[in-house]
Amino acid sequence: MSAISLKLPDELLEASDCCATTLDLTRAEYIRRAIDRSNRETEGLVRARRLSDVSHKVRPESMRVNAELAAIERDVDA
Repeated sequence: MSAISLKLPDELLEASDCCATTLDLTRAEYIRRAIDRSNRETEGLVRARRLSDVSHKVRPESMRVNAELAAIERDVDA
């Protein structure tokens, strides 16, 4: 496991210590979990953004296909 050093505002460190104590965790474990949660949230946002971008790219084709399907549904001779 690698080590890092960082500076935190006193208020953030105190709040983190309080939360860690409440959860019966060490400060380091609490911060590791917070970073892990933030990483997962960021990955989710990136994934959602990529899906949205792809959706916008295929939208014209999807609209065309939907129009064709609607025409087939309306065609009583189909």
